[in-house]
Order: sequence, then C-alpha cells, then structure tokens
Amino acid sequence: MADGRQYLTLSTPSMKLLFLFLDGIGLGADNPETNPFISANMPTLEALLGGKKMIASSAPFEGESLSLRSVDPNLGVKGLPQSATGQAVLLTGINIPAELGYHYGPKPNPEVARYLNETTLFSKTVNAGKKAALLNAYPPRYFDGIDSGKRLYSSIPLALTNAGVSLFTHEDYFNGLALSADFTGEGWREFLGFPDSPLFSPREAGETLASLAARYDFSFFEYWASDYAGHKQDMGWAIRQLETFDGVLEGLLAGWDLEKDFILLTSDHGNMEDLGTRKHTAAPVPLLLFGNKANRDAFANVSELTEIAPAISNLLGIH
Repeated sequence: MADGRQYLTLSTPSMKLLFLFLDGIGLGADNPETNPFISANMPTLEALLGGKKMIASSAPFEGESLSLRSVDPNLGVKGLPQSATGQAVLLTGINIPAELGYHYGPKPNPEVARYLNETTLFSKTVNAGKKAALLNAYPPRYFDGIDSGKRLYSSIPLALTNAGVSLFTHEDYFNGLALSADFTGEGWREFLGFPDSPLFSPREAGETLASLAARYDFSFFEYWASDYAGHKQDMGWAIRQLETFDGVLEGLLAGWDLEKDFILLTSDHGNMEDLGTRKHTAAPVPLLLFGNKANRDAFANVSELTEIAPAISNLLGIH
C-alpha cells in the first residue's frame, strides 16, 4: 500500500522519537463550561505555549522548543472520526476512512485490521533494524480476554504485535520495563488488584517515561482515559487527568534531550475538549512537537492526520 511518494531522509542515527498518544483530545473553544483545558492548571505546557491554553485559537504556535499545529482528523469522510480508523491512520499515513468510505471504531474490524501490518510505523521501524516498543504495561486480565476471544486488540497493540513485538506484561511493570496506562499506577492498585504495584508521582512517571523511551528508536505511549472522560462528560475527572499529565510532562522534559531527541503528541479525534456532548467531535486535534527547530520543521506542512506518519518515517529514516 505504498503511496508512491519519495522522501528525503532527515534522520539522525542516534535520535529517539517518543509518540505520546492521548485518545480523544481535540482543540476546543475558549469555554470553561465545556472545555477542561480552560480550567486545568497546566503550568508546564502553558509555559512552553507562551502562557496560552491548548485550545483552537492558540494554534499555530512556534516556541523555542515547542510547536503546536492544528490537524484535521475528518479526512473528507462523512460522520465523526472514530478510534480504530483514526489510530490506524496515525500509524500508516493511509487515508483508511476514505478508502473504506467510513470512519470505524472503537476496535478495528477486519477491513481496518488488514492495514495494520507491514505499513505501520512499528513494522517499518523493525524492518529498518531499529528498536520499537509500546511502553504501556498490560494486566493479566487483558491477555486472558485476548486469548479467550472476548476482547479484541485496538489498532495500536494490533499493529505492534503484527510487527513481531510483544506487549509488556504486569511482570514488566513490576520490573521497571513499562509504565501504567494511567501514568502513576494508581489504577493497578485500585482497580486491577495489585496492591503492591509500583506507584509514581506524576513527575516521577514522566522521568520514568523518559528513561524507558531512551531505550528505543521509536517508542509509543497510549493514554485512553481522556476519551473515556469525554464520553462520561466528567469535568472534574478530565481536569485531574490534564493536571496529572502536566506533571508527567514536567518530569519527561526534565529527563529528555530536546536538542537531540524528539517528542510528538497528538490524538485520533476530538472528544474531551467538549464535555457538552458524549460523542466524538469533528474538532481538529493538536499536534505538539517537542524538539529542535530542524526536527519540528519536518512537520511544517502537516495539516491532516494522514501526514503525520510519513513525517515520522522521514525523520527516522524508516521508509
């Protein structure tokens, strides 16, 4: 499914790229009644944004080490963007909704799943002889559900396993090789039945994330609770999530070499930025780029979801 385009490889051999994926995060309106990004206290991110909130009117923005761009997740297809197709687009650069004629989610159907093989960023990284990882740890009940057929992989773990890379387990989490999906690990104690599991402050989680990502050429971290908070229309929880993430970002940047390495944050569709609806939104999603100007300029022409994966491939030299 190659797109036939040619790219100039800009990769630095030792560069590490961390892809932070926050599910269901759009660029919303300046409305504190519906948008938790207005009320959340996020000093780390807002300092990088020149004191601005991460809302639609703040993009585009260019700072010393951060760029914010507005990216279209709708891709010319009717209906609201959905997780399975949106995440598959992020991993492949292919306009899958346009090829299928519809957005689909939350989990990939067979039509979406067929794209999540050799065309993904995970597979391209592995095939280029580089190291890739999904830094989330998964509990035993997740694997039990997959093995029993009661649970389906979402697009991101499906793409990883199709690339021949294993998901991290609870043992990996206990051994410091992966991170909890909620960053701090509170969910492992409160909901997953692991009272002695590792627990981190937000800053410590960010420092750990930086240390883990440094082991791989291309690493990915998936945070899904933001989408869940949007569906539940839970303003308090949404604000707490954002404030926790800002602490994570503080620790991550403290342990990261922005001059040499690169962090990218984006989403698959809008949701959490408008708690006035339980549904996904058609809002543009943010593309946050942390790094030196030359690396950020590799994304200068990105305006829709399909253009992110090719820019990453270009930066890493994994065509």
